[in-house]
Amino acid sequence: MSGAARGPLSAARGSQLTAQGWPQEAALRMLHNNLDPAVAEHPEELIVYGGNGKAARNWQSFDAMVKTLTHLKNDETMLVQSGKPVGVFRTHEWAPRVLLANSNLVGDWANWPEFRRLENLGL
Repeated sequence: MSGAARGPLSAARGSQLTAQGWPQEAALRMLHNNLDPAVAEHPEELIVYGGNGKAARNWQSFDAMVKTLTHLKNDETMLVQSGKPVGVFRTHEWAPRVLLANSNLVGDWANWPEFRRLENLGL
């Protein structure tokens, strides 16, 4: 079902890990919680808030983030650009487990028409 909308999501609860460590587990649970129908605006479209704020670029990217977070080691950091995981780097245990760069448009390109154009291109 990768890449397609799916039923309601909710974060894991309790003290059992589904990832390699608690920092990864926290990021994974936050990602799932963002799409819980109790708090998300349109979870089936990955929209968390504001009509267009998404938890991931698409369901394929969501699945890739979940898989990466589940297997991410305690000395690695996942990089996410515009809602898509783009890399994992060995860092160290005190480094962040996830670094995000979303909706970064500058100067003359920081407008809604350009944002929508790039969004339609899957960027």
